[in-house]
Amino acid sequence: MTTTTKPGDTKTGANAALEARRQAAVPRGVAVQLPVYAAKAENAELTDVEGKRYIDFAAGIAVLNTGHLHPKVKAAVQAQLENFSHTSFQVVPYESYIRLAERLNQMAPTKGPRKTIFVTTGAEAVENAVKIARAATGRPGVIAFSGGFHGRTLLGMALTGKVVPYKVGFGPMPADIYHLPFPVAYHGKTVAESLEAIETLFRADIDPNRIAAMIIEPVQGEGGFYPAQPELLQGIRAICDKHGILMIVDEVQTGFARTGKMFALEHAGVQADLVTMAKSLAGGFPLSAVTGRADIMDAPNPGGLGGTYGGNPLACAAANAVLDVIEEENLCARADEVGNLLVGRIKGMQRQNSLAGIIGDIRQLGAMVAMELVQGGDANKPDAELTKQLIARAAEKGLILLSCGIRSNVIRYLAPLTTSDGLLNEGMDIVQASLEELVAERAGA
Repeated sequence: MTTTTKPGDTKTGANAALEARRQAAVPRGVAVQLPVYAAKAENAELTDVEGKRYIDFAAGIAVLNTGHLHPKVKAAVQAQLENFSHTSFQVVPYESYIRLAERLNQMAPTKGPRKTIFVTTGAEAVENAVKIARAATGRPGVIAFSGGFHGRTLLGMALTGKVVPYKVGFGPMPADIYHLPFPVAYHGKTVAESLEAIETLFRADIDPNRIAAMIIEPVQGEGGFYPAQPELLQGIRAICDKHGILMIVDEVQTGFARTGKMFALEHAGVQADLVTMAKSLAGGFPLSAVTGRADIMDAPNPGGLGGTYGGNPLACAAANAVLDVIEEENLCARADEVGNLLVGRIKGMQRQNSLAGIIGDIRQLGAMVAMELVQGGDANKPDAELTKQLIARAAEKGLILLSCGIRSNVIRYLAPLTTSDGLLNEGMDIVQASLEELVAERAGA
């Protein structure tokens, strides 16, 4: 896609008009990072309603590992649409739901025979995983981690380990939710301290025999792209086994080849009891899943699980095509190539005298890449303002970026795994030019 805005384009001003309509019609709680409006997208490029072209390093917040409108995903949905769009699986079921469940059962990093339920959003998958864990154990308590993100529903935000903006004004939170510190070496928090905090919780606040599950992201998404160290995940697995607690791994953002493996948990050599999935599962169509040990998944009574739109046939068709594309195009290996290219460019910027001390920690697991912006190279001086300015300046130059982190100072890179090296480098050229301009402007202020 090479569409660009032309002088005298009659579409000029369309974004502003739509933005005014949005502000009048949509509540302010639905925040918008970039007030430009999409008209068309293909693979890793997007064109707005005024004809301006953008390189997309956000991918719909990690939804488009196979890119915008991958031809095979598009064809699969079109073929399904010729037959039917909805029956509700709980009323009249269909084969594509079963086939997708069988495929996830084969590949999910969980113990023993497995079963899968499909719902619609990541938060819904998390809520169902907790429901299943409580039904299977007969226990109420759930342990989560600071900085974790598990959704915006009432239970999802209770599990989320960040107050602003997710919890402010929405209390009280559901009971029996406990948060523990997530280890981040860059900020001096160790795995040993986190594991000891679990034991302290058991001594001070709740009997482990009342804990149904522990939930963790193998790489924190909204929290800052901090990977959970293998020893942390292994330690959690051992504690869960000791006390009969179920281990829920939230792969909503990390799943489907993003980290160089189908699921990020595979890097740690650990198996979960339940895994939640969404985002890139269906290539842009709303679909989420919980896959887990068959005996655990069968704990709820008939009718206890489901949802009107869960496992929608169009989404199931898309997801089956996504799994085909990941295998046929070897996107797990491609994720490592994408990530290595991005990290190489970031390290090159980090070595520049003009950017000295601006880029702090650089984190990578496959193509899940982040750079932390700080002042003077000090990990304790996050530069949230520069992060915000970089996103805005990059957008002016035609690149869509996302931030994250509990201190709002992390740039996360989520380019589709199908992005060409040429587009990746073009996007990183924009990042570099934008940073250089902003640092120079700050120095001259």
